[in-house]
Amino acid sequence: MKQTTIVAPVSVEGVGLHTGKSVKLTFKPAQANYGYRFQRVDLPDQPVLPADVKFVVSTNRGTTLRSGDAQVATVEHVLSALTGLGIDNVHMDIDGPEMPIMDGTSMPFVAALTEAGRNELDAEREYFVVTEPISYKDELTGIELMALPADSFEATVMIDFNSRVLGQQFAALNNLDDYTREIAPCRTFVFVHELEKLLDMGLIKGGDLDNAIVIADRKMDQDELDELARKMGKQSIKVDSEGVLNTVKLHFQNEPARHKLLDVIGDLALIGKPIRGKIVATKPGHTANVEFAKILKKHYTEKRRLLGVPRYDPDKEPLYDINAISRMLPHRYPFLLVDKIIELSDTHVVGVKNVTMNEPFFMGHFPNNPIFPGVLQIEAMAQTGGILALSTVQDPGNWDTYFLKIENTKFKAKVIPGDSLILKMELLEPIRRGIAHMLGTAYVGSKLVSEGELTAQIVRRNKDGGA
Repeated sequence: MKQTTIVAPVSVEGVGLHTGKSVKLTFKPAQANYGYRFQRVDLPDQPVLPADVKFVVSTNRGTTLRSGDAQVATVEHVLSALTGLGIDNVHMDIDGPEMPIMDGTSMPFVAALTEAGRNELDAEREYFVVTEPISYKDELTGIELMALPADSFEATVMIDFNSRVLGQQFAALNNLDDYTREIAPCRTFVFVHELEKLLDMGLIKGGDLDNAIVIADRKMDQDELDELARKMGKQSIKVDSEGVLNTVKLHFQNEPARHKLLDVIGDLALIGKPIRGKIVATKPGHTANVEFAKILKKHYTEKRRLLGVPRYDPDKEPLYDINAISRMLPHRYPFLLVDKIIELSDTHVVGVKNVTMNEPFFMGHFPNNPIFPGVLQIEAMAQTGGILALSTVQDPGNWDTYFLKIENTKFKAKVIPGDSLILKMELLEPIRRGIAHMLGTAYVGSKLVSEGELTAQIVRRNKDGGA
């Protein structure tokens, strides 16, 4: 299947659940492989936050992302709507720190995105295909999430809050085509004792009894109900026969379980790829969902890396030889660490570094036991990635690349004289404002020797040659 985005911008407005402040969210079309990103347009420099599980900083009453000083809270309902509609790439402008809570469901977002229309892009959709059981379990609480092989996305959720009123509930989604009808209209829920505590803490200022199912998990007299009504700005409240406050009527008998399934879909969207597999969740919550998303993201990255081992044929003419590389990169002996480029596309590059005993650093780096330094493997990756980044500008010889960040770096095996080090760099997101974020892997043959996530910026040189 092809990747998708929306046809035209569309906005929704509401209030943040906890701040109670008005906020406007605008969905905008995005190019292939862009994913989901939020932009805080109300802040200086208008920072962008990718919807990635590594940016999650809180799972208290919702999922919150943060990058630097910018954060966006309660992202799960929006991400659930995008996933449920099969939309792969969207840019989202937000003028506050929270998503609008709307009616406590994902339906307002579904309606807006449906109105915006869906546009098919040229790039193929890449799935995280579950090929073996993957699980997360908290032995203390009994929370468990599993991913199992399946031909398409499915999800089953069971909840149990030891509540006489709520009881055990199950919900299932067998096909994403049913999301809008079966899952999107399902509201969040809260127990009365949780509601009272949140109100006393000055939270849920944007909460309303119309956008949540409130469950009376204990006997309440009318005076208590009247006081709760006063705090929530309601005329009166009573408890119906089902133990639910009479401010809403259930859309489904198992609406709470269906909403938990909605949350699971939204939180797992943070792995960055649609899932082809079956998710089975027992007593899920945002914390467990995010921990499971981290596990799935790790499996996806590992599988992608293993499937993408580059093949080096020394008989094949390189795309760039050392002379062409020297015209693009500013590095020179003894610090030019890539000898040829054998693959180059819009999203990846593969280079080769031939390691010989003539390398100058072998005189001082483990004499009589020559090992190619790990930090220089990272530098060789960066220079290879520089070729990809500089291939996007018209005059690459007048630009330099500078490290901004190195993350998740691991060294797996020794590299010694005689080895041909194969260096693969893949864009993790499109280059934006000269910033390139790449996954780097280095191999000797088919053996992984090192890997890491590298972020660099390409900068045009001044006329005097400085940066």
